[in-house]
Amino acid sequence: MYDANSRSILSNQPGVHERLPALVRKHLAGPFRKPFHDATLETFYRIRAWIRADGRPLIFDSCCGVGESTANLAGRHPGSLVIGMDKSAHRLGKHEGYRQEADNYLLARVDLNDFWRLAAADGWRLSHHYLLYPNPWPKSAHLQRRWHGAAVFPYLLMLGGDLEMRSNWPLYLQEFAQALSLAGIAAQVGPLALDGEDLTPFERKYRLSGQPLYRLTADLKEFTLPWQQSLHLPADPAKS
Repeated sequence: MYDANSRSILSNQPGVHERLPALVRKHLAGPFRKPFHDATLETFYRIRAWIRADGRPLIFDSCCGVGESTANLAGRHPGSLVIGMDKSAHRLGKHEGYRQEADNYLLARVDLNDFWRLAAADGWRLSHHYLLYPNPWPKSAHLQRRWHGAAVFPYLLMLGGDLEMRSNWPLYLQEFAQALSLAGIAAQVGPLALDGEDLTPFERKYRLSGQPLYRLTADLKEFTLPWQQSLHLPADPAKS
């Protein structure tokens, strides 16, 4: 049973944030130097061994929540490996109700600020990257908590692939599209057809509430930055 009365996004920000261009240019100019957490480092090296042994194309389902979308994407892409990632153990712990019998997906609790940087440093290239209903942080003061306003934004782009994002807040996607444009990437933003084939519990909830949903797509396959060749992996803490 799903609540058909979910609230629309409320924000004190009337349009694209005025600080966005300066922030994106700053982050594109050089690496993000924050130290890595050992837990995400260890998880990264475990997943790295899995994908190297398998060899199939790689898909990220970032901010996957309970992982319903990850299981659904694994079914849509049976010839690929799908990694669903979320920072919340509580949300990931609810996956059993959505699990599908498939050998091509796994869920991981990670800090994406770390995992995306590690994957980019190791030269991973995705076939697809999904960001389905991430927290939009709608307050104007929280711009840097949105993925396009965060220091990790360039690493998301370095991972490449066909990017797809979904949201019930069109301004989030409009801002993301502007951030992509500043990086030299074209994006398309438009309504998402409500056909009943929901990828996530959020999508189902918003659809049943009658909220319009929106979709952003972009091709990141050719994206590079001059300084990305200087990136390197830290050692696996499990072997130290």
